[in-house]
Amino acid sequence: MASFERILVANRGEIAIRVFRACTELGKQTVAIYSDEDSLSLHRYKADEAYLIGEGKGPIEAYLDIEGIVALAVRQRVDAIHPGYGFLSENAEFARLCEARGIAFIGPRPEHLEMFGDKVAARRMAIDAGLPVPPGTPSPVASAEEAVAFADETGYPLIVKAVSGGGGRGMRVVRDRAELVSALERAGSEARAAFGDASVYLEKYITNPRHIEVQVIADSHGSVVHLFERDCSVQRRHQKVVEIAPSLALTDPLRQEVCDAAVRLLARAGYVNAGTVEFLVDGDGQYYFMEVNPRVQVEHTITEMVTGLDIVQAQIRIAEGAPLADALGVPTQAQIERRGYAIQCRVTTEDPGNDFMPDTGRILAYRSGGGFGVRLDAGNAFSGAHVSPHYDSMLVKACTWAVTFDGAAAKMLRVLKEFRIRGVKTNIPFLENVVQHPRFLAGEVDTAFLTDCPELFEFPPRRDRGTKLLKYIGHVLVNGGPGVPVGASRPELLR
Repeated sequence: MASFERILVANRGEIAIRVFRACTELGKQTVAIYSDEDSLSLHRYKADEAYLIGEGKGPIEAYLDIEGIVALAVRQRVDAIHPGYGFLSENAEFARLCEARGIAFIGPRPEHLEMFGDKVAARRMAIDAGLPVPPGTPSPVASAEEAVAFADETGYPLIVKAVSGGGGRGMRVVRDRAELVSALERAGSEARAAFGDASVYLEKYITNPRHIEVQVIADSHGSVVHLFERDCSVQRRHQKVVEIAPSLALTDPLRQEVCDAAVRLLARAGYVNAGTVEFLVDGDGQYYFMEVNPRVQVEHTITEMVTGLDIVQAQIRIAEGAPLADALGVPTQAQIERRGYAIQCRVTTEDPGNDFMPDTGRILAYRSGGGFGVRLDAGNAFSGAHVSPHYDSMLVKACTWAVTFDGAAAKMLRVLKEFRIRGVKTNIPFLENVVQHPRFLAGEVDTAFLTDCPELFEFPPRRDRGTKLLKYIGHVLVNGGPGVPVGASRPELLR
């Protein structure tokens, strides 16, 4: 069994910091890369060493510089590379080049990246493993005529999906024949821009389903286990916004069936490392395979909170060759337990009052929540940080845990209200509306939740406690003394 001493993270922001922390706890040295635009980003200072990558390249292209990243890893005597999520995390060419240069890739094997990166091939694998799938085209759509013929036979609504990639890009819902051709063109164009592959396929659209994903971990010795499920139904334009673990919608028999199906699929594929099998569950409790994400997920944090298991450390140990029992610290599936409920909110620098337009600029002031049962995973979230227009708008992942779902929701609302972020707009007012909405609290959410509830997008003026606090501090600095007017109390000033 190998033992890595030096691990490079081929990523940036909060996921790079997350992996660095896991490495440090395992006693391993960490190496960061950063683009020119990220010269002052926090993740480069969280590693033991950091190196500029992609000189002369654009801000995105720097993190996609396969040859440059691997060459740097060789020069710096790196043992393994963790790709995080996004960028090169699902790139089979990158994984193969790592192997060819004697560097371990902390993730699935290249053949699995190719298999599950092709959504049509993944469908075929799911069918072979006995998983139910929605009716769909057996291969990428070759022409508009082929798409029309399939649609006429299957019926509407349909969904156009990119063969490569994920994250909601290259997807369009089609409700009648008049929309089909333009949807194919738009989805293909978006997929080409995002993934370099314009191929798309068609599936029967499941109306207002639950989006359920199962976290699976597999080792190189043939053992595969699940860490239960997450409910990712709170979505906006196919982008996840709030996630819950476990799902409030699944009965115990259905939960067992879905989790067993996920394990069966990845065991049949001979999969290794962490992966997520995603399903749609309709109103009748019928589930359908959707796709496999062969990497660590943004929302892995809430699974860690309800199971107490470290998914990233398990990834590293499995890549070293450790059996699953050692990598997870739990001997069998039966010993993996979940306790309580966890919620994740993706706090982004988007303006909810302006159709969630991404905002950029400098964070003038930053204060976050905290306390028992709170986890914050952040990248450049601090006073003075620059929010770049070149990268994802996510600022911090706020996660809360409690024994009951109501307790986790109340804790999340309190944490969101504690945030004070000045200089850029954020989606916090919108998230506050979501986590206290009656349908959310009752567990009655599906992928149409945000569309069905326009009141979620109404934002009353917030009482700005930060402004009053700044006035109080200014009074003290100018006048000296406690700065409290006669007849007032400090709590009244800060309300």
